[in-house]
Amino acid sequence: MRRRRKYLDNRQSDNHERWLVSYADFITLLFAFFVVMYAISSVSEGKYRVLSDSLVGAFQNKVRDPGAAPVPPPTQFPVLESMPRRIVRPTEQQRKQREQMRDMAQEILKALDPLVREGQVKVNQTGRGISVEINASALFAAGQAQLRPDSSRALQQVSKVLANTEKALQIEGYSDNTPIATAQFPSNWELSAARASSVARLFIDNGVAEARMSVIGYGPNRAVASNDTAEGRARNRRVTVMILEEPPGGVIEFPLADTVGAAQ
Repeated sequence: MRRRRKYLDNRQSDNHERWLVSYADFITLLFAFFVVMYAISSVSEGKYRVLSDSLVGAFQNKVRDPGAAPVPPPTQFPVLESMPRRIVRPTEQQRKQREQMRDMAQEILKALDPLVREGQVKVNQTGRGISVEINASALFAAGQAQLRPDSSRALQQVSKVLANTEKALQIEGYSDNTPIATAQFPSNWELSAARASSVARLFIDNGVAEARMSVIGYGPNRAVASNDTAEGRARNRRVTVMILEEPPGGVIEFPLADTVGAAQ
């Protein structure tokens, strides 16, 4: 009887002390919870990068030197579809310039009206400016670079329009791929450049400032039609007068800062 009472007393004392284990476990978990919350609330960017690099190296089976500089995170570019689109509206100066270019194109069409009706002239407004494309057969004889009298009179009317503007002009000569080898024109390069120069010379003689013009001979390059047919070759033989549109921002020069610094 006495032994049973002693056993019950010991069992009751053990039951009274067992709650301390659960309480200690609860306090430990609560402490760990607050430690984690504190760590999240004050994130160090440098430590976070070290941790992320370590994780990446572990997953890639690479051992990273602890003393090495942390690798910066990859650059993330925004999704273009989600970015708002900005509508670029032309300024008042650009609108006036385009209206001026359109008026000039209409005047050129009037001056070249007979050739336009015959399909020998095309006038377009491009991103570079106004393009006046004249078929070479309306200006020159085959294999020649001297202007015909009737075409000279038409170009004189065009020169009156061009003399009233300060736009830069670029006269471009083109040819087909049929070889030419004469004493005057050893190749199509010389022929196309000479034809463009003849048009530029006529403009200069009729009051267009020489400093505003440049002449380029492209030869058989930059064909606008196939050279496999007679119609295509005739289309490729042409002279284009480009009335260049001024860029809105003008000329911007970029200095070579790195090169200058290295030289010093």
